Amino acid sequence: MRKMGFWMCLALVIGNMIGTGVFLLPASLAPYGLSSLYGWIVTSLGALLLAGVFAQLARSFPCAGGPYMYPRMAFGEWTGFLTAWGYLISLWVGNAAIAIGTVASLAELVPALKTTVGAPVLASVVLIWCLTLLNWRGVRYAGGFQVFTTALKLLPLVAVIVLGVWLLATADASVVRLEPQPITVSAITASATLTLWALLGLESATVPCDRVDQPQRTIPRATLVGTLFAGTIYIATSAVVLLLIPGSELAKANAPFADVIRMFWGDRAAATLALFTFVSGLGTLNGWILVQGELPRAMAREGSLPALLARDSRFGTPGTALFITSALITPLVLFNYSESMVRIFTFLVLIATSAFLVMYLLCSLAALKLAHAGQLGLNGTRLHLFTAIATLAAMYSLWTLYGAGAEAFWWSMALLAAGVPVHYAMMKSRNARHGGVRSATQGGQ
Repeated sequence: MRKMGFWMCLALVIGNMIGTGVFLLPASLAPYGLSSLYGWIVTSLGALLLAGVFAQLARSFPCAGGPYMYPRMAFGEWTGFLTAWGYLISLWVGNAAIAIGTVASLAELVPALKTTVGAPVLASVVLIWCLTLLNWRGVRYAGGFQVFTTALKLLPLVAVIVLGVWLLATADASVVRLEPQPITVSAITASATLTLWALLGLESATVPCDRVDQPQRTIPRATLVGTLFAGTIYIATSAVVLLLIPGSELAKANAPFADVIRMFWGDRAAATLALFTFVSGLGTLNGWILVQGELPRAMAREGSLPALLARDSRFGTPGTALFITSALITPLVLFNYSESMVRIFTFLVLIATSAFLVMYLLCSLAALKLAHAGQLGLNGTRLHLFTAIATLAAMYSLWTLYGAGAEAFWWSMALLAAGVPVHYAMMKSRNARHGGVRSATQGGQ
């Protein structure tokens, strides 16, 4: 079975972090002006701290299921399961949202998706299952597709950056339309809270660890390089858009990047951006479906989920886990069919994102405990440096949880609590099975 090398892992990290949201975020950040750039910098630094934590954990423990295994090793089975449970729910809800957003971008190219009743929902479901089959077919196909879509999605972003550099190099100040606004701590905090959503996924390469070639070396490199690259792309593109479109106009823009491209290259080039937005969403969905199958497979192998989910396909992929999780996502997509369901779905996304942040916090705390227990193989200066990184990463996770709001936090705690009866049932089943084995053995003696 072919394994994932550095470039496939890098594409997985970058592809999962940079999705369709990058094309819309500048409009959401417009009210904060230049403060939003400082928000991006704070978020990128926080993401790099978290990437440093996951890189060291992957280097020391190259095992599948990363965000599930690390808290489990540090704090025990219950903490590991609840961390993974929240992460798994986040993946299910997030993938449904990505599928819906990807089809929305395709609607700009295929008007029938706007006018035909039920077409967007059907198209979203078809996308999910096509990419599920691609991942079922093997790492070679899913990884190759990830590299291809990541390269394509970066083209318009790099074009915007090149445009900005060219304008600065030619000193054409007439095109700069930045509206001056005061830079405040509150605006930076609000911006950093918004921009964090764009950098979720930095841990992606740690999940399919046993599918990776030389994981102790490949995963840390891909995690750190991918996070740094994604953060740089976000900061640079947001700066260009902010400089070229006045804040009052930017806040109302439905497609900020298309507006910038239209200013210099015309309507046809701007319309082409919809295709790249679709490809971007497609690549992100592919990467997250890969993770969505690998995580329950790793949990099942540890006995935390039914053994059925641990079965591999004839291609060496987590086929059963992929098909079952995609079957669970399908009704979530159907929630988008009515207005009332859309509100419920949006609320679920907020809760799931908060659960993501809880996972980051617990993994950072797990790293601290494992480091000081001597299990990461660090000592002296390296131990002190990593302690500082993991401590700052934990503080950053707490700060972003605070920024997400109390309501989202407590609902995410309720979501984690919903996993308690599931884990209890699995423990009871496992104990009964082991007890039966022991009784049979004793009877034979």
